[in-house]
Amino acid sequence: MKKLVTGVLAHVDAGKTTLSEALLYQSGAIRRLGRVDHRDAFLDTHAIERERGITIFSKQAEFSYGDLAVTLLDTPGHVDFSAEAERTLRVLDCAVLVVSGSDGVQAHTRTLWRLLEQYGVPVFLFVNKMDLAGDRRETLLSELKERLDSSCIDFGAPADSVAEEAAMCGEEALEEYLETGGLSAETLSRLIAERKLFPCFFGSALRLDGVDALLDGLDRFAPVPDYPADTFGARIFKVARDERGTRLTYLKVTGGTLRVKNLLTNRRPDTPEEAVWEEKADQLRVYSGVKFRPIEEAPAGTVCAVTGLSRTIPGQGLGFETAWTSPVLEPVLAYQVETDADPHTALQQLRLLEEEDPQLHVAWNGQAIRVHLMGEVQTEILQRRLRERFGLEAAFGAGRIVYRETIAEPVEGVGHFEPLRHYAEVHLLLEPGPRGSGLRFGTICPEDQLDGHWQRLILAHLMEKPHLGVLTGAPVTDLKITLTAGRAHEKHTEGGDFRQATYRAVRQGLMSAESILLEPWYAFRLELPANQLGRAVGDIQRMNGETEPPENLGEDAVLSGAAPVSAMRDYAKEVAAYTRGQGRLLCRPAGYRPCPDAEAVIAASGYDPERDVENPADSVFCSHGAGHTVKWNEVSAHAHIDSGLRLNPPEPEPDETPTFRRSQSYAGTIEQDKELQAIFERTYGPIKRRAFLPPKPPRRPAAEPGGSAPRAIQKQPSGPEYVLVDGYNIIFAWDELKAIAQDSLDAARKALCDILCNYQGCRKCEVITVFDAYKVRGGKGSVETYHNIHVVYTKEAETADAYIERATYEIGKKHRVKVATSDGPEQLIILGHGALRVSASGFREEVEQVQGQIAGILRNNNRRNHGTLRAAMEKAVKEKRNAP
Repeated sequence: MKKLVTGVLAHVDAGKTTLSEALLYQSGAIRRLGRVDHRDAFLDTHAIERERGITIFSKQAEFSYGDLAVTLLDTPGHVDFSAEAERTLRVLDCAVLVVSGSDGVQAHTRTLWRLLEQYGVPVFLFVNKMDLAGDRRETLLSELKERLDSSCIDFGAPADSVAEEAAMCGEEALEEYLETGGLSAETLSRLIAERKLFPCFFGSALRLDGVDALLDGLDRFAPVPDYPADTFGARIFKVARDERGTRLTYLKVTGGTLRVKNLLTNRRPDTPEEAVWEEKADQLRVYSGVKFRPIEEAPAGTVCAVTGLSRTIPGQGLGFETAWTSPVLEPVLAYQVETDADPHTALQQLRLLEEEDPQLHVAWNGQAIRVHLMGEVQTEILQRRLRERFGLEAAFGAGRIVYRETIAEPVEGVGHFEPLRHYAEVHLLLEPGPRGSGLRFGTICPEDQLDGHWQRLILAHLMEKPHLGVLTGAPVTDLKITLTAGRAHEKHTEGGDFRQATYRAVRQGLMSAESILLEPWYAFRLELPANQLGRAVGDIQRMNGETEPPENLGEDAVLSGAAPVSAMRDYAKEVAAYTRGQGRLLCRPAGYRPCPDAEAVIAASGYDPERDVENPADSVFCSHGAGHTVKWNEVSAHAHIDSGLRLNPPEPEPDETPTFRRSQSYAGTIEQDKELQAIFERTYGPIKRRAFLPPKPPRRPAAEPGGSAPRAIQKQPSGPEYVLVDGYNIIFAWDELKAIAQDSLDAARKALCDILCNYQGCRKCEVITVFDAYKVRGGKGSVETYHNIHVVYTKEAETADAYIERATYEIGKKHRVKVATSDGPEQLIILGHGALRVSASGFREEVEQVQGQIAGILRNNNRRNHGTLRAAMEKAVKEKRNAP
């Protein structure tokens, strides 16, 4: 039989566990249909789950249907336990995403959809609770197409209609449809495996309506992977303990066969010897609910629990499988554990729970224990587990924001470790990465300088621990760390020497760099009565958050956007208060952004990087037979090797030969020139014109012998044109933006930036929008990137005019510059710097021309694509009808 590992995912209360029960019941795996509200569901095995009516831990069940042997993994739906669901995604062959017919696509549904997309998992959709949704099938299908993917197709429709829609999902499928008038099951399965097609089924799991259709769809169309038969591989996705305390390692065999008493290891060429483990698989268990059956061997495609392994962690790969990358969803709140028990005992017990949930990040700072949690529900569950499992009574203080740190510019870090009879030196290049990229590692060090096995060991040390920043001691992120140089001693170097040198090199680089404090943000979806929408928008603006245009949901409104966790964390209670319980706020982690109040956060943390003895930045050198410490800011001068990096090369000496830059050609109307002349005369007096004199003949260099006189041609600035836009001048000069600004200046700024993004994409120029902030007390100014343009907010006591004048002078030395403004005095200075100027009305005409070009391109593309496909299908259908 074909083996298939299928996961069931959904937002909370969508009926996910009920659907799992229905699948098991209809396939004959269980004889009685349990219910969540009756607290007898087959897969809700823990007492906490049955009391609360939610799934907290992922569960496994087995059933057969047709020619398919299915391993079903039921995952948590509550956002506080989404990390458990994310770990399960790594071992799925396909997923069933459940959507509530009465609620539609929720914020957490879209979060799960993005995770499934990132991990490349094929998806079947089941729209549940259709008995409560009424006649909304077409409306819900349209919502799925709009908010998830346009390739969501109703597989409950007639076969001809399904084949016609599915044919539009791929070129090969379209060719097959035109030739045969239909699509084979193999073609549909291939489209699903490539995530080009998403089958949708509608029904009610509680009434067993539509469940058989879903089972048939899985049997016919679910893609079954091919596994290598000779090479062993496995992915570990969960660690737990049974009721007797036996440690269970849940894994999926992805190649070869795992047998009882086989020796398993994490050994890799780059794994430090002290981190290598080798242990035997004492027992293999296949669970279904709370019961299991022991097996002697597990072929590829089997999900089983292995006993006898004491050092495994979720995310490890065995055999040819590599370790997973860091998870997408991470906790953003840290809580201090408050207990009367011995802190070392409590720490040991929390470490056991951390083995099962690595996202807890249990830490001890010498005074208190801290854990990372997703929210209040997870906090309550953790308290209950500590009490029931260890008899430990614990409370949690107010959650603190989990910050991150990164750097602004590349920097070199040097670490040297040379006490007596030890030696290692490491040079690293630390470079800032894109937001959300995490930590990446690599090497460009030649092996003739440092052997490959030492380089692999250094990379392993870089990956084996979280590296702390120097502002608040928060972990660093969004960095690319590259090994550039290193040295070992033939006799005295050991593996631990490079660990010390590597850690110190990272720390020394961070101490030398300009660090940036990052704070977490939430993406939110706020549902509330329409008459409370203005209050909500005002609240989000005060939080320095972002909002999308509101959506209508019957008599209610839906507001989506993003805001800092520090401002949003208690907002759910405030929403419930001012909407009198009618509002609902759903939040999910949405990455990290620079913290605007970094100085206050750093001061409140009280962190001193030079007193952090566990993360030293200084290096150890040997002199006169003994080791001595060299301060971090002097290490580079004492280093034994030169990496060759020159991040800040000396500026070349200025050329004494004077150079003159020719001003750009000026383009303006006669009326505008007269207006500028009048301003000039009012400021500097009337212009005195010289009497006409005949032009003098130009001087030319003497001709070379046998040739004509050479011409000295001034080199014109090259490269892209820079367009500087006086933001507020344009906003209050354009009527539509001025009307928006009367209600919300932030919305007007965003609307202008969106227009300029399209302008930049069409004209291929560099756009810099400058907004005046000279009246903002304490404003330090900022330069941000908004899609494909740059947005500048001036600092306190600096006007946009002053910034534009300075930028025009600097940029105009090497590039062509154009400034969009209607400020007359500013235009005078701009012209003096050799830049072009265009008024607000003239710039509006350019923007409208660009918008017309974009609209024309889109119309032509749509007309061409739809016309070609429609003509081909009509021709094929006509030929089929006329065929004898």
